[in-house]
Amino acid sequence: MRLGELLLSKGLLDEERLDIGLRIQRLSGEVLGEVLVKLGFLSPQDLAMCLAEQHGLLYVDLRNWSEFPEELLRRYPKELASRLGFLPLDEDSELHIAVEEPANIFAFDAIRATAAKPLKVYLADKEAFWESLERAYFFLENPTERIVEEVNRRSAFGLPVDLIPPLVDALLAEAIRRRATDIHIHVTDPVLSVFYRVDGILQYGYSLNKNLASSVISRIKVLSNLDIAEQRLPQDGSFVFSFLKKTYEIRVSTIPTVQGESLVMRILFGGSSELYRLSNLGFDEDTVKGLKQLVQKPYGVFLSVGPTGCGKSTTVYALLNEVNRLKRSVVTIEDPVEYRLNFSKQSQINERIGYNFASAGRNFMRHDPDVIFLGEIRDEETAKVAIRASITGHLVLSTLHANDALSTIPRLLDLGVDRFLLSASLLGCLSQRLVRRICLRCKEEREPTAEEREFFQSNGFELHRAFFGRGCKFCRYTGYLGRTAIGELLVVTETLKDMIYKGASLQEMQLEAKKAGMRTMLDDGLAKIKAGITTVEEVKRVLG
Repeated sequence: MRLGELLLSKGLLDEERLDIGLRIQRLSGEVLGEVLVKLGFLSPQDLAMCLAEQHGLLYVDLRNWSEFPEELLRRYPKELASRLGFLPLDEDSELHIAVEEPANIFAFDAIRATAAKPLKVYLADKEAFWESLERAYFFLENPTERIVEEVNRRSAFGLPVDLIPPLVDALLAEAIRRRATDIHIHVTDPVLSVFYRVDGILQYGYSLNKNLASSVISRIKVLSNLDIAEQRLPQDGSFVFSFLKKTYEIRVSTIPTVQGESLVMRILFGGSSELYRLSNLGFDEDTVKGLKQLVQKPYGVFLSVGPTGCGKSTTVYALLNEVNRLKRSVVTIEDPVEYRLNFSKQSQINERIGYNFASAGRNFMRHDPDVIFLGEIRDEETAKVAIRASITGHLVLSTLHANDALSTIPRLLDLGVDRFLLSASLLGCLSQRLVRRICLRCKEEREPTAEEREFFQSNGFELHRAFFGRGCKFCRYTGYLGRTAIGELLVVTETLKDMIYKGASLQEMQLEAKKAGMRTMLDDGLAKIKAGITTVEEVKRVLG
């Protein structure tokens, strides 16, 4: 089956988008799959999975790979791997390699001629493949541990000023390698400690000599245009960090503590083309179906809610990916622009010149939009702009900080939204959290403990078998690798609209929502435990 036919048969593409892709392909001369990815009609992962099926190969997602066997990387040098277009992944009874070109017969034959074991070939998408190859060989030649050891060794004899910039760069590169969202640097007597937040959990990274604290923090302050002399007051700034041909925005926060200044860097990568489909985020089928129906509504407000870092923006982007942007005009205002959406108008706020969510929302209404994405509802003015836009015939998507789906209603009322307008405009809310997935490489089954059985029974369910991660080098011996979403979708029915307008209590609305079919985040978490996706400990950690 040809690629276009395969994509149509799987429902990943429709005739109109395929026709546009073929037309642009004729103009550009590029491969059809790459054209479809550039247009935003297809994710790189979906393309690679289809190509793997087309060529009888296995698919591998390299985005969660941070460790590659050093022995294999040295056996197959970077020059050879780049020229032949393969990346060694692992070796047991077979040699496992990844390629980005499914018909790479030359590479297969060349490796089979030198390998002592049978070859097992996986197909990765082009972007992830080359990024992983560059990253794997970079850290082979520039291990962070070696730089940290050299800095610590020389700092015992004086301040190694020349090594401070390379050290900060190495700490940032290591964070990107580990897929960390934040880096914490602060004194924990008797050393300067570096922590990485990976999959929502702090992991201890490195210990540096305490006398390096001032120099390391000053270096980051200089990059962020902060006052290096001011250590008594909190400061915020940002800078751009380039690593392996990609650009990352680093947001910096410092606060004074009794041990000295504490510094946290948040890593934001703007402009990714790695769009997610709703079905790949981890939500159950009923939730995905409900979300798809809501995003097809002509007007109203839909909100993704939860604490910082729970995946709200990613979910909204997946929703926008369900919108037919060839027939509906989509405008977005974001801070920052995290994903590139073709056939949409994306804008980034600039608080320094007064360009914020509220002012953008007001002006967007004159830009003939059908769908408006406001990155976040932060204040009363933005909330009112969102409601006003929805009742004038626009579909408004946004995010909000709230503990659960129903808490969105009192939260908006607290922001000064009129009760009648809220009841008339609110379509629904999705509350979500991210739980760590059990590492597939070291996953094992066991009997549930008494505590686990009791946890399930107290919530009206039974648990007959449990899964856990034993811990391996790929998951850094944590037993977890990657995250998935658990969520609860509140669809505002006519009865709920009436209850919002009349000021019903949260308990009354919760009973009505459950009667209408709402499944709570705890129910979703329990289902994922039974399916062997996550653990009781993880669901308890996230939901309390």
